[in-house]
Amino acid sequence: MTGSVREITPEVDTGAVLSGAQFIDAFRAEIGAAPLTAREACTLMVLHGPRWVDVLTRLRNILVTPFGLKKSGEGAPAPGGLIGLFPVLSETPERLIAGFNDSHLDFRIVVEVAGDAASREVTLTTLVKTNNVLGRSYLTLIMPFHKLVARSMMGCIVEPVR
Repeated sequence: MTGSVREITPEVDTGAVLSGAQFIDAFRAEIGAAPLTAREACTLMVLHGPRWVDVLTRLRNILVTPFGLKKSGEGAPAPGGLIGLFPVLSETPERLIAGFNDSHLDFRIVVEVAGDAASREVTLTTLVKTNNVLGRSYLTLIMPFHKLVARSMMGCIVEPVR
């Protein structure tokens, strides 16, 4: 069924992507025969996502400033450049890993495209490793929004395919 976004059991090797991650979840969408690479899928999600997600990101950047946390897109240059606010750490046509390490938490997203030419699917996996009480508090604060944001971003892949 093309078009549905569903939560799945994460299938990534946590140790290889973000060793020690305390939080991990994953969402998958069937995209039919759409010929997307992992970078194209990530770009659709991040750059063409719902405007309210951009508003939440800007609000987050304002709120974290007093705590000295990285703002979106800050930090050392990433090997694969940036997709929106996400530094690309590694990439193949089928799999892209983006994220960063900060004093409060380390964060990764994994975008994977799989399946044959007639029946393809995209999976978005999020991993978080908290480094201190600020990271644990931050994760607790954003959790109510995370699943909604992830599903909405995945919807940006499904919509052009319909």
